[in-house]
Amino acid sequence: MADSKAVAAARHELVVRLKRVEGQLRGIQSMIEAGEDCEAIAQQFSAARKALDRAFYEMLACALEHPQFDAAPGEKHEARVQRIARTLAKFA
Repeated sequence: MADSKAVAAARHELVVRLKRVEGQLRGIQSMIEAGEDCEAIAQQFSAARKALDRAFYEMLACALEHPQFDAAPGEKHEARVQRIARTLAKFA
């Protein structure tokens, strides 16, 4: 039961992070539409990219910490860790 609560909390935190990134992207859109300075817009792009990267790494960490978050049926621990490592190498 505690594990399922931990997984639910981790999923909620990930969604909250993504909503924050979504807000940042909307802010960037508004800045572009308002004709704001390119350097200021670039700074916000950088912040949004970093926030999205952070969410990505948190998701992978959660998958490692909580097997039920990302486990394929019948998958062994080592195979799951290797699959997650390949995902990290491929998309990071």
